[in-house]
Amino acid sequence: MLYETADIAPQVVAETAFIPLNLEEEILRLKRDLNAVILAHYYQDSEIQDLADIVGDSLELSRRAASTEADVIVFAGVHFMAETAKILNPRKQVLLPDLNAGCSLAEGCPAPQFKAFRELHPDHIAITYINCSAEVKALSDIICTSSNAEKIIRQVPEDRPILFAPDRNLGKYLVKKTGRQMLLWQGTCIVHETFSERKLLHLKSKYPRATLIAHPECDEVILEKADFVGSTSALLRYVQQSAEQEFIIATEAGIIHQMEKSCPDKVFIPAPPEESCACNLCPYMKLNTMEKLYLCMIHRAPEISMSDDLIRQAYKPIRLMLDMS
Repeated sequence: MLYETADIAPQVVAETAFIPLNLEEEILRLKRDLNAVILAHYYQDSEIQDLADIVGDSLELSRRAASTEADVIVFAGVHFMAETAKILNPRKQVLLPDLNAGCSLAEGCPAPQFKAFRELHPDHIAITYINCSAEVKALSDIICTSSNAEKIIRQVPEDRPILFAPDRNLGKYLVKKTGRQMLLWQGTCIVHETFSERKLLHLKSKYPRATLIAHPECDEVILEKADFVGSTSALLRYVQQSAEQEFIIATEAGIIHQMEKSCPDKVFIPAPPEESCACNLCPYMKLNTMEKLYLCMIHRAPEISMSDDLIRQAYKPIRLMLDMS
């Protein structure tokens, strides 16, 4: 068999390793041998999406993680997603191709600061976006995703004040949608914050028939110009069901792969960032590669681990989310 060398993330293994040229075939073999399931977020590279057993947004992947019968969960996503899978499957092994695949929202809401914030507002119910660490989940009352946040907020009694973290843009959007005033943590997503109003207007003039669709993590000025706002999965459903033929996509551009697969006759244009860069691609999501996916399955590392106590505490608000969804 022919092999080629590749760099290995230091958290995987220190020794020199070889990557097979028939990488996809070897990953599928490992999946069978390990009785593993590969979960991939829509923002992963297209080759990983095509190889995965399940491709979805945070809510769908949480549901699938909760119900899988596999012995090993290989999570091609970011750290908080793999943590969620471990919380829902404490006795299963959960692997993440690159432990450095984090999230700007999670990093912008450290557990000690969030705990102090909660203590300043003890009468508030804490609804926390799933883009947060396990420690922050453990300090929350209910977890939500962009797919189910509105539904969950509408189930909270009107006389109960709400604290929403960590995404302020999603929080502002939900305030408008539900009419509920909420105390917002001031976090943002580095990808969704980067879209340029100026460049977007130029793009709209270039594609006058294009429909603008946006994720609610985008800045308010982008959402105000959008023809449709929704979660990643909602954006995908929208383009599948719409009679329109051209779409400008204001979210991480990885979702366009699924849009093109399901609607090959339609045109999808990624919304432009302010800078001349690939800033509409999540640098954390793109840390995962096919090579790292293979290596983590070969070495069964990096593995997600946390204390039983943390798992128990973080499970409660996640379980409540799934029940309320």
